[in-house]
Amino acid sequence: MKSCVNVEDKTKNRIKVVTVFLMYEGKILLLRRSAKVRTMNGMWAGISGYLEDVNPLVQALKEIREECGLSEGQIDLLKFAEPLEVKDEQFSNIIWIVYPFLFESSTKSIRLDWEHDEYVWINPIDLGNYKTVPKLSKALERLLH
Repeated sequence: MKSCVNVEDKTKNRIKVVTVFLMYEGKILLLRRSAKVRTMNGMWAGISGYLEDVNPLVQALKEIREECGLSEGQIDLLKFAEPLEVKDEQFSNIIWIVYPFLFESSTKSIRLDWEHDEYVWINPIDLGNYKTVPKLSKALERLLH
């Protein structure tokens, strides 16, 4: 699959990341960020990572493999959405450029890496009950509507 979106952006305070939602039997996966990560410790998030590759889809697949231990054979891409800008509340000069993806998983069994210390499968309408990284609900909304 070719690149879904253009990732060319030379501005230093604009940091590109992918955010992946895994879905299994109508529920989405949330991961709680561990104390070992640099930002947003203890907050709930999707699978995420810095955009290291020029193709956001390639990066999304890499993050799924690293953070959840799932292979490409265990997931199917359902949808991707246009990136959204998220102003960082902690560091006011940073804007996160979030590339959202939605994948269906063939299993709910995952293996966490060091970046997360807990996970839950939730009904998407319950996302508001969790302290999440900024604008996570907006990213999910773009994928579900």
